[in-house]
Amino acid sequence: MAVSPGVYLWLKAFHIIAVIAWMAGMLYLPRLFVYHLETAPGSAESERFKLMERRLLRVIVNPSMIAVWILGLTLAYLSRAYLEGWLQAKFAFVVVLSGLHGLFAGMVKCFARDERRYSARFCRIVNEVPAALMVAIVILAVVKPF
Repeated sequence: MAVSPGVYLWLKAFHIIAVIAWMAGMLYLPRLFVYHLETAPGSAESERFKLMERRLLRVIVNPSMIAVWILGLTLAYLSRAYLEGWLQAKFAFVVVLSGLHGLFAGMVKCFARDERRYSARFCRIVNEVPAALMVAIVILAVVKPF
């Protein structure tokens, strides 16, 4: 490890904080989509949801995802854990979560234009995907099964 153990632990702490913030947004955003779909396009409620979705994405979800990636890759490099199977599997799940993040960002843009491409049922189902990915990622990070 090229840095002191104290610095490594600070990086790890900030990585965990960023993960918590990212996951909070990834769990809440599709729930907002479900509520948004229950409003009439152009209504005051719809406009409020547009604002909430945009702010959540720009202020919390995007910055925390960037921090997760920067800190996570830094930790993997410093610890050389990128050579281990558990981290490679975790990385794959984080890539999928990042793709889902992209889908959500696209959905925010669609809602901003009053486009409703997805059903409430789809949003309810996709709302469960970040939680499932989170479970897999945490188990890999803590248990390190391989």
